[in-house]
This record gives sequence, C-alpha cells and structure tokens, in this order.
Amino acid sequence: MTPRKQRRYRRRRKTAWSLWATILVLAVVLLVLLILPRSEEKKPPASSGSLGADELTPSPAVPSALEPSPPRETPWNLTLVNTWRPLAEEAEPETVTLTNGLKVDERCYEDLQEMMDACRAEGLTPVICSAYRDRETQERLFEKEVKRWLDKGWSQEDAETEAGTVVAVPGTSEHELGLAIDIVDIKNQLLDESQERTAVQQWLMAHSWEYGFILRYPTDKSEVTGIIYEPWHYRYVGREEAERIYTADLCLEEYLAREGYASTVSDSGPKP
Repeated sequence: MTPRKQRRYRRRRKTAWSLWATILVLAVVLLVLLILPRSEEKKPPASSGSLGADELTPSPAVPSALEPSPPRETPWNLTLVNTWRPLAEEAEPETVTLTNGLKVDERCYEDLQEMMDACRAEGLTPVICSAYRDRETQERLFEKEVKRWLDKGWSQEDAETEAGTVVAVPGTSEHELGLAIDIVDIKNQLLDESQERTAVQQWLMAHSWEYGFILRYPTDKSEVTGIIYEPWHYRYVGREEAERIYTADLCLEEYLAREGYASTVSDSGPKP
C-alpha cells in the first residue's frame, strides 16, 4: 500500500472512531436520563413507632380572619342587670331629681325630658311612678312581695321565687342603675297588663326608641329576661342602640349576645 493510501486509510479510520465515540456518549447520556427519575422514588413511610416528616411539620397558624373576635367591652348605657347577672355592688350613679322627687341617672335625663314633652304634646298624660332605687328600697319592695305570697300559703322558697318574677331580687334590678323608669297613664296607674291598652303606653311603645328608651320586658321575651311582661318599664340604652333593638324586635339580652358584647349572661342563664 502506497503512503498516500495509508494516510487516507488512517483518516477514514480516525473519522469512524470519532463517530462511534460520539454515538457512545449520546447513548450514555440517554441512559442516564432514563434511569435518573427511577432513582428518586419516595422513601417508604415511617414505621408506626416513629413520626414521619409531615407529622413533624408544625401546623400552619390559623389565619387571623378566622380567629374568633374578642368580646366587645359593654358601655355604661348597655350594662346588663338581670336574675343571672346581678350588680357586683350597689350602683351609685350621678343622679338628677325630677319634679316629682324621683331620681334618674343624669346621662339619660335630657332624652327622658324630650320624650315626656313629646308625649304630652300629643295630649297624653304620662306619669313616672318609679325611677332610681337604692339597694335598701329594692330590698323593702322585694320583701313586701315575698310576704304577699307567704300570706297565700306558699313556702318561703316558692314565695321568693315567685316574687322574683314580679319584683327584681335586690342587686338584680335595673332601677339600681338609674337608667330604668316605670311610666303609667294618669288615667290608669295599675302596674298590670291593662296598662298596654292605655294611650300613653301605645304611644311609648311606638316612639320611646326615638329618644333612646326601649320597652325592657316585652310580652314574648320572659324566658330570656327572667321577668314577666311589663308594659310600663322602660330602659335607657341611647338613641342609636334603641333604634337597632326596636327595629330587630329584640330584648336587651338578645341584642348584647348578637353584637358580641362581654358579660351578657352567665353560664346558668338562658341562651338568647
């Protein structure tokens, strides 16, 4: 073989080897790509005696939007006093004396005067027969009511229970707040259900909320309030709150619970 042919042969052979080397490299790369995903299989689950990775990961915090809101502080005008939530101590509000000698919390005085003036402007004759009472007065009224039932032959326990539905047990009366008033028609001053048929009560039931007062013990809320229907007992809560309570047809307990106020009813009380 001539030198020229030898050189040509060596070039072809070198080219062939280069081609086979390239093919071999590509084959290896392809093989690695096919095998690699299989090698990343998930580890077997942890045995029952140990915790897996997921179990060791702390639970994410509850989003703030889902966390329950803290109870709202109850303002003075919405203070709740009932059978299940007595006053911690005797209330001593700053009072104003009315023309008939009775007293009310000075913070409700202006609205009370406007309401009474508006009622009289309709040709009606409202009379405030009870307002702020100190603890001693409330105790005297309660004992008088208990005696009435004892005279009927009731036991002491039953007499006190029944008396408590008519006259609030001392410490559980709104009158001790100075925010509650009893209003009657001068033509009918009986504290019974006949009061609702008087012109004065019909006007008050329709308009008292406009001046910040609500009918505190409605006819269909006795199980919630713990007090019998009293179509003469009005409670000051402020004009804005009174409108909401009146529009929603709620009693005070129900309204406070709905709005999320703190200290609405105790665990032993009714559920509004």
